[in-house]
Amino acid sequence: MTERKPPGVGFQSWVDQQIHAAEQRGDFRDLPGFGKPLPDADRPYDEDWWIKEKMRREKVSFLPPSLALRKEAEDALSAAASARSEREARRIVADINEKIAEALRMPPPGPPLNLTPFDVEQVLTTWRKNHEAR
Repeated sequence: MTERKPPGVGFQSWVDQQIHAAEQRGDFRDLPGFGKPLPDADRPYDEDWWIKEKMRREKVSFLPPSLALRKEAEDALSAAASARSEREARRIVADINEKIAEALRMPPPGPPLNLTPFDVEQVLTTWRKNHEAR
């Protein structure tokens, strides 16, 4: 812990003295990233940079429910295309179709959903073509 600021010394000069003393002792040499350029220093300033960085590190994202469902549907199609079996692909499409149908009955807040349930047979036809090629 540092000592208390003496009376009569300005806060800024006291802080500068503390930093200078820490530099002289080498307290900053073992910090991660020492001697490396600051990441994203060339990017324009964003007031919410720390929130976005925390969300990226924690692998958290926030999308309105309708956009999140669109993304989930896109991911489900990719997962169905690379499924190991026809049964697995059918299950993936059925699961996302159930979510889409529910969202169509009770539209989520946010932008329009712009989704309809997928044609399971059409997805499976694509799956079969992809697996025959292998």
